[in-house]
Order: sequence, then C-alpha cells, then structure tokens
Amino acid sequence: MIRDEIIALTAQALAAAQAVGDLPQFATPEITTEHPARPEHGDFSANLPLRIQGLARMKAIAVAEALQRHVPPHPAVDRVIVAPPGFLNFYLAPGWAAAQTDVIVGEGDRFAALDIGAGKRVQIEYVSANPTGPIHVGNGRGAAIGSALANVMRTAGYEVEQEYYVNDAGTQVAIFGRTLYARYEQLFGREVAIPENGYPGEYVVDVARAVKDRDGDRYLRAPGEEPDPDLGRVGLALMLDGIRSDLEHVGVHYDRWYSERSLMEDGGPYAEVMALLARQGQVARREGAVWFTSTDLGESKDNVLIRSDGQPTYYAMDIAYHYDKFIRRRFDRVIDIWGADHQGHVSRVKAAVTAVGGDADALDVLLYQLVTLRRGDVIVPLSKRAGEIVTLRDVVDEVGVDATRFFFLLAGANQTMDFDLELAKKQSDENPVYYVQYAHARIAGVLKRAIEEGHSAEGADVSLLTHEAEQTLLRKLLLLPEVVEKVVLELAPHHLTHYAQELASAFHAFYTQCRVIQADEPALTKARLRLLAATRIVLARTLALMGISAPDAMYSEARERA
Repeated sequence: MIRDEIIALTAQALAAAQAVGDLPQFATPEITTEHPARPEHGDFSANLPLRIQGLARMKAIAVAEALQRHVPPHPAVDRVIVAPPGFLNFYLAPGWAAAQTDVIVGEGDRFAALDIGAGKRVQIEYVSANPTGPIHVGNGRGAAIGSALANVMRTAGYEVEQEYYVNDAGTQVAIFGRTLYARYEQLFGREVAIPENGYPGEYVVDVARAVKDRDGDRYLRAPGEEPDPDLGRVGLALMLDGIRSDLEHVGVHYDRWYSERSLMEDGGPYAEVMALLARQGQVARREGAVWFTSTDLGESKDNVLIRSDGQPTYYAMDIAYHYDKFIRRRFDRVIDIWGADHQGHVSRVKAAVTAVGGDADALDVLLYQLVTLRRGDVIVPLSKRAGEIVTLRDVVDEVGVDATRFFFLLAGANQTMDFDLELAKKQSDENPVYYVQYAHARIAGVLKRAIEEGHSAEGADVSLLTHEAEQTLLRKLLLLPEVVEKVVLELAPHHLTHYAQELASAFHAFYTQCRVIQADEPALTKARLRLLAATRIVLARTLALMGISAPDAMYSEARERA
C-alpha cells in the first residue's frame, strides 16, 4: 500500500532531521496518515509535527518544515507541502498514479489481497438462530455481516471457517416439539390447543403438514400421551433445511453446522469441561445448583452452570462450545457475531474462555443492532400477524439478493438501521446498490462496444491519463487495499459499501467528463479503455467481497454513450 510507503518516508525524514540536528533526539512515535477531506490538501496528510512538537520543543509548523526538508524522493510522490498548524501533506505524482492502472490489471482478482492474517485460522460463527422458526430480518443482517467479513478476512490472508451453531437442545426445542405435535394432531381432526408459550406461527402448521404427507400417522399417539420425541427431531430437521435454503439463497455458505446436542454426546466436550472446572476449584454447589465462580475471574457475579433440575444452562453449553473452538479445534482466533440483546453475555463468555485455557483476547464478539423495515416514511411491522414474523425470504423475494445484502451492510453493526424496501427496489441513482452496479454495467457496455468497433487497450500509454477526473478515479481505485485492512482491523464490513459508492461516484464523474472511444484519438482511447478495465476489476472485487453480483447490463444499451 502506498500509504505505508508514505509513513516510511515520514519516518525517514524524522531520522534524517535528527541526524543533522534539525530536530532533537527522541524515540520515534507511531506515525499515521489520513486522507484530507479536500483534494487540494493532498492525497495523504501526516500530523506527526503536531504530535511531537512537545518532544521537539518547537512549534508544530517549524517541526513540519524541518521534516519537509528531509523527505527523501520517491517516484509516487510529486510534492510535500507544509500546512498550518503543522501538517505534512503528500501529493501523489500523476504519472505514478496512472501507471498503477497496469498494476491493477496485472493483479486482476488478486488486487487488494493482503497478508494480515498470515495463514492464521479464524472461525466466524454467525446467525445461529434457533431452528424453531424461520430466519427473520434481524438474522439477515447478521448473515450479511458475517459472510462479508469472512470474504474480506480470507482476502486478508486468514484461513477462515464459517460456522452455524445449531441450538437443537434445551427448553425451546422441547416446546417446539410439543407445538409441532399439537399441529400434527389437528391435521388428523383432533381439537387440541397448542401448548402455553408454544409457537403460534403458521410455519409450524406447514412443517406438521410436510411430516403428515411424508409419514402419515406414524407419530400419532393416543390422546393425552406424550408426543414421540422423534417427531420433534424430524421437525427440527425440516426447519433446518429451510434455514439452510434461505441462507444459501442469499449467498451464505457454512463450512460446518455444529449441533449443540453433540456437546453432550459421548466424547463431547461438555463432560470434559465440567470436570476441568471442578478440578480447578471453579465450581460451587449452592441452592441445589452448580455455579461457575466467575467472580474469581473479575465478573460481578457467579453464574449457574447446572440448574437444580439437573439441566445445563445455555451458559454451560456455551463454555463447552468455546472450549471446543479454542482447545480441541485450536483456532487462532474466534469471532462470534451476535444480536445486541446478547451484550450482557460477552464478558462472562470471555471469563469462561480464560478459565478453560483459551485466550480471551483471541475472542472477538461483534454485536449488531436492530433493523427497522420501512416503505418510505411508513414503518413495516416485523410481525405481519400473530406469530408470523417478516422473514429474510420475504425481503429477498421483494427486493432481490443484491439489494438485501447491500442494505444490510450500509450501517455499522453498532448502529440501528433503517431498511427502506421501496428505495431498495428503485432502478435509479437514489438506490445505492443500483448506483454501484450501474457503474459496472456501464463499463461492461463501453468495453463491449470497443471490441465491436475494433478498439483495444493493447499497448496503452497510460501516462496520457492526466485529466482531473481520470486522476481522481485512479486515486480512488488505489484505496481498496486500505479498505480491506480497515474492515479486518475494525471488523466493520460496512466500509465496503461506503467505498463502493465513492468509487462509483468517481467513475460516473469520469464517464460524464471524459469520452472514452474517440476515433480521432486512438492513443487516448487505448489509455481510457485500460483505465476502464482497471475500474471494472476493482468494482467487481468490491462487490464480490460483499457477496454481491457485478452485472454487465441493467438497462437498454441504447441509453449508453461512450
């Protein structure tokens, strides 16, 4: 990344200034840069003079002037300007920026691939909704965040495994089984009510009907008898098939679907973890229950592991699950993506990871906030009728996969978000995903026309790319590696949507100001076709990282001009 070279140049300038006595000796602090908001202030700005003026015992502007004199020459840097109150502003050389067009085209789908991860194994667990209901809108946000993050981390050099934790044990599963049996009985004409706290949604009727159509009355028992437990397992399997189908429909594919039940099977980690905590003196028996003495690890209170009825708590299962992640499967890093309502669970899971021998610092928990569905100014109730939620499939069927994923990624995970269904369907520049995909389709249309008219970028002289709109687009293309890094360091894939829109804007401005195919300017035509090829690569790469398609056409080619 050129940013890193700018930082290195600044460090070299500091060392050279100190060597000749223009600045006093002191340890070099961390050097950072930012992109000025206004292009006339340069491409990169270093605030080092402001940060070291106290150490230098000089005004920041004087420090900046001293550093400026010692910045070594670099082919990428056109000039370095001192700006009040003490910034070093770096301007990229237009010829160097233009030459990066060939670099991008040469790297192709490898452009912006980094080695931050250095092959470390990271597991990303996300969605993991109870298989007692369909995937709803809120789950969909977690799905988009998790899968996009997995794509980016893989690009950044991590070995990524994506996992869905299937909650196929516990109280809610039992309630689902009894609800399903009541619906199953109703299909055979019995007048029975669904159990208290049961699942009233119509989808349970659909599952019961599917079982009846396939297996007839196989699971029917005499009135009043307990339901066959196999019916609940069959129902959960059908629900899970639906969940898998819905997620695959939006481009989410897991490497493993991990069964909660397997934690307690013979050889599973649950018994091993309980024995380990007992040996370490980290459990206590009180009020007929077994407690994890998490206060010894800095938690504000102890937590129940096994209830007085002998049933393990959700927390106990989570400890066993994370023991399996860190100790048995030995992931270098674990990222859990949960809904914001799990916030209170984060610190105690980290405490448990420490207790079982894992590295709590290697566990990142990303919490995402709620989604509000809208149609313009009107809020769409997330429950359409009693027991019926707005599902992820409902949204996808209405606005499409690409718009669904893009809109879910628009806001940072820690922000509540509005999803405007009407805007997501618009075929206009108001719709951000349309605006970005439209840029890619425009490029494809021009490149197709160029081939038809006998033009190519072969032998292009990219030094001709000197127009302000060309240079602005070039500089925007070069930012993708920084965006990839930022997404990884902050676990924030929403940066991709912002970058995609900025890149599309730079392209559309170029397209408006710079005619590409010009019969009387063959050399310039070649150079601009080369720039289009590079832009197409970066746009497609950015969309792919978000799990979104890069279409070659979106409307009549008759509307296009080159």
